[in-house]
Amino acid sequence: MKIDTEVLTVLSQSEITDRRLILPRLLERGLYERTNKVLEAAGGRWSRKAQAHLFASDVREVIETVILTGQITTPRDFGYFPTPPDMVRRLLALARLEPWMLVLEPSAGRGAIAEEIAKIATVECFEILPANVAALEAGGYARVIFPMDFLSAAPTVRYDRVVMNPPFERRNDIRHVEHALRFLKPEGLLVAVLSAGLIFRRDPLTARFREMVWSRDGAIEPNPDKSFHVSGTDIRTVTVVVPGRTVQG
Repeated sequence: MKIDTEVLTVLSQSEITDRRLILPRLLERGLYERTNKVLEAAGGRWSRKAQAHLFASDVREVIETVILTGQITTPRDFGYFPTPPDMVRRLLALARLEPWMLVLEPSAGRGAIAEEIAKIATVECFEILPANVAALEAGGYARVIFPMDFLSAAPTVRYDRVVMNPPFERRNDIRHVEHALRFLKPEGLLVAVLSAGLIFRRDPLTARFREMVWSRDGAIEPNPDKSFHVSGTDIRTVTVVVPGRTVQG
């Protein structure tokens, strides 16, 4: 079941507590019916007494998965998926790399992006998973590999480009990009793949991030459906381009 953006927006605004989901008030009838159909397919049941949809188990992960994928699917970890070759080529084309540039890949995985960057410019990587760190070191194309959680790294403004495919779960993609911008030179450019929830979520974190992108004359462009299918997921994504400036706050 493919879910339309209006329903995804409603779900992203719903109040969720363990096994209970409360929809926003004053939904137009047709929109409510479409949303209710999705919730029933996900295992929810409307309770007039509770004035909420009730589930047999904790629904938070279920709804987050629906929002990420745009369909009813089995909840899973959306932390690491290799970037497909077509997506890598698109990211690098948007990054407009030059041989003299120093490039940061702060969510390097096993090097799908970093290896291609190294064919053009100099790349440094962050990666937290030991198996991935070992794969990066074996590849030998990264000048420096930081085996640590990128979000815990102190910013150093030294990179001409940042190219990244961060983890998506619980809006960590936004947090990783915001942190990465603190490593970018004012005249630099960041290019990243993020969850398509960036387009329709209305929570303060997402809304603030969208405004930041527009304020820098950046871009948010939807990627084709099933862009990550070869990597084992149909998660929906966008590509974000953000010019460097001094980060506020």
